[in-house]
Amino acid sequence: MSDLTLALGIGAAVLLLAVLAVRVSTRLGLPSLLLYLALGVLVGEAGLGIEFANAELTQSLGLAALVMILAEGGLTTRWSEVKPALGPGIAMSTVAVGLSIGITGAALHYLLGFDWRLALLWGAVLASTDAAAVFSVLRNLSVTRRLVGSLELESGLNDAPTYIAVVLLASTDPVTWSLPLVLGYQLLTGAVLGVGLGWLGAQALRRAALPATGLYPLATVAVCFLAFAAGQGAHASGLLAAYVAGLVLGNSKLPHRSDTVSFAEGVGWLAQIGLFVLLGLFASPSRLIDALVPGLVAGAVLTLLARPISVLVSMAPFRMPWREQLFLSWAGLRGAVPIVLAMIPLSQGVPGAQQLVDAVFVLVIVLTLVQGTTLGALAKVLRLDSGARPKGVDVDVATLDEIDAELLQVTIPAGSKLHGVYLSELRLPPGATVSLVARAGGAFTPVSTTRLQELDQVLVVTTQDARVATESRIRAVDQAGRFAKWKGVSGDS
Repeated sequence: MSDLTLALGIGAAVLLLAVLAVRVSTRLGLPSLLLYLALGVLVGEAGLGIEFANAELTQSLGLAALVMILAEGGLTTRWSEVKPALGPGIAMSTVAVGLSIGITGAALHYLLGFDWRLALLWGAVLASTDAAAVFSVLRNLSVTRRLVGSLELESGLNDAPTYIAVVLLASTDPVTWSLPLVLGYQLLTGAVLGVGLGWLGAQALRRAALPATGLYPLATVAVCFLAFAAGQGAHASGLLAAYVAGLVLGNSKLPHRSDTVSFAEGVGWLAQIGLFVLLGLFASPSRLIDALVPGLVAGAVLTLLARPISVLVSMAPFRMPWREQLFLSWAGLRGAVPIVLAMIPLSQGVPGAQQLVDAVFVLVIVLTLVQGTTLGALAKVLRLDSGARPKGVDVDVATLDEIDAELLQVTIPAGSKLHGVYLSELRLPPGATVSLVARAGGAFTPVSTTRLQELDQVLVVTTQDARVATESRIRAVDQAGRFAKWKGVSGDS
C-alpha cells in the first residue's frame, strides 16, 4: 500500500470518526473539540505511533484553518443580530484584550517568576477567545441577542489584535512608542480591506451568471481568503480582513445564499476537525504532566482575575447589568486559537515556548470542560435564558438571467408569524408573485385565499428591481405578522 493510499485511508477514517463525535458530544453535553483533540492524540505517538513535531507546518496549517473558521463565522452571522452589540463587541476585542494581556502577564511574572516579555507573551497567547468554540456553543443557547452578538463579535475580531501582539512579543525587536500606531494601522487597514473586498465580491457575484450553482460558494470563500492575503500583503491584519469580508458577503443578499452558507459551514467543520486533530497529533502526553501546574495557574489567573476585570472595565461605558457582565466573564471560551498562537514563538525558537504550548494545551482542555459544559446552567441561574428563540425565515435566491428575474425560495420555520397569513395579506410589491407552494410532500399553485403554514416551501418569482423590497416584506411579516407595516417593522437586515 502506497503512502498516499495509507494517508488518505487514515484521513478518511479520522474524519468519519470526528463527524460521529459531534453526535456523541451532543448527547454527552461535551464540546466536540475535546473529542477531536483526543482523536489526534490517539493517532499520534502515544496511540498509533505517528510522530509529528513540525511546529512551523502546524502553525501554517493552523492559521489557514483559522482563516476558514473566521470566514465561516462572518458568512453565517446576521448583521441585524450583532448590530446592537457592535460597541460592546469592539470594546471586548480591543480594550479587554489589552487589559487581559497586562493583568495575566503581571500575575504570571510574580507567581511563576517569568521575565516580563515571556509573561506578557503568555498573556497575549491566552487573551483570544476561540471563534469555533463560541460559534458552536452560543448559537445553541437562548440568551439575549446583545450577549450573543457581543461574544460572537469579540471572538471574530479579537484574533487579529492578539495575533499581532504575539508576533511582536515573540520577536526580539524592542517595544517602542510607535507600537500603538502600528496596531492601529494594522487593524484599521485590515477592516477597510475586508469591507472593500467583501463589497466588491458581493457586487460581482450578484451580477455574474455562473454556469453552476456550486461555483457561487467557492467564489464567496475565495473572496474571504483573498481578503486575508491582501491584508497580510499590506502588512495589516489579514485575519480581521477575512472575518469582515465574510460578514459583508454574508449580509449582501447573495445568489444561492443558503447553498453558500451550507458550503461554508461544511468547510468550517472540516477546518475545525482538521485543526483540532492536528493539534492533538502534535501534542506529547509525556510532556503535559510537567505543564499541568503552570497551565492551571495561568487558567485560574485568566478566568478568575484577568477576564472579569477586563469585562468590567470595557463594559463600563455601556451600563451593562451585572448579570450580563458575569455571563460575559464566564463565556470567554478558549479553543484552538491559543494553541495556534503558541506555535509562533515555538517555531521562532523563543526560550520557554515549548512549556507555553504544553501549558496552553492543558489549559484549553480544562477550561473547555469547565466553561463549555456550564454556560447553559449559568444562563438559567442568572435568569438570562429566554427560552427557545424561533428561527428566522430562510430566503434563498436564484438568478434567472434570461428573463431578468429572480426566484426566491422561502422556507417558513416553526413559530414564524407567516403562519396563517392569507396570500392576499402578504401584499408583495409590484413585479413579484407567489408561483408555487410545497406542503406535506406535495405542491400546488396558490390563490389569494391560500393561507401559509409552518414548514411550507414557497417559491416567489420577482423582477430584479423588486427583489430587495420583496425579501424585506417577507422578512417583515415573518417578524411581526400581517400588520408589520403598521408596527413599523421593515424586515431590512
